Amino acid sequence: MVQIRPLHPLFAGEVTGVDLRRPLPETDFAAIREAFERLSVLVFPDQSLDDEAQIAFSRRLGPLEATRAGAAGAGSPVIVLSNIGPDGAIAPPTDKQALNNRANRHWHHDSSFKPVPARASLLHAREIPGAGGDTEFASTRAAWAELPPDLQRAARGRVALHDFGWSRSRVAPELVSEQERADWPPVRQAAVLDGPHGPALYLGAHARSIEGMDEAEGHALIERLMAHATQPRFVHAHRWRPHDLVLWDNRAVLHRATPFANTTERRHMVRTTVAGEGPTLAA
Repeated sequence: MVQIRPLHPLFAGEVTGVDLRRPLPETDFAAIREAFERLSVLVFPDQSLDDEAQIAFSRRLGPLEATRAGAAGAGSPVIVLSNIGPDGAIAPPTDKQALNNRANRHWHHDSSFKPVPARASLLHAREIPGAGGDTEFASTRAAWAELPPDLQRAARGRVALHDFGWSRSRVAPELVSEQERADWPPVRQAAVLDGPHGPALYLGAHARSIEGMDEAEGHALIERLMAHATQPRFVHAHRWRPHDLVLWDNRAVLHRATPFANTTERRHMVRTTVAGEGPTLAA
């Protein structure tokens, strides 16, 4: 029987009483879906999944994105987020895989640089370090509800330009190739998304500028909104345990990884990504 307990006063919950290796009864899945829409982040402890089982559960939430070229798992429904190289050894800090891990330490929404951004992500812990490497989540829906009225007015109706090449090059100039820049040109996204449980800010590390404002002014507004949304009272930090699966709503939360001893300790995570239903802006 599905049981859900809160993990934070404003969002996030832990789901027990299910084994995701097996097909869920419709009533259990409906309870999980309702909790996901309401709580934005769900933790499923002790789920010993392989790729096939993770993909099967993820697909019940919707069609999956194919992993972009240049990332581990390209062309498949899984993306591998790991500091372990193909030879089984820990990758050096200059390796592209390690640099991508550094990029994930910035608050972001998965796939916000795509014309149709991701709806949900599911991350499974296959191997974790002894300390650090947590994932923090910030509820941009709870943040909107407490946003001062002047900032709500400043954000409502705005369009942000999300630029993959710009955000990755801020981590390291060599992290993004010319082909990746061509594959993922800047896209327009609504800065505020409306959902059944209320509006949510939609910005993150890929948000470069605001249409109708000069670059510096627009980026200053983004920084003010991000500073508000990532205050501790809106943040839940998940300390990973082996075989945890975490599901989150990319249109209602930001997330980021936290550092760990990545040159001496191993971290191996597998993510599946549920595609969005449509663009954030009307055509």
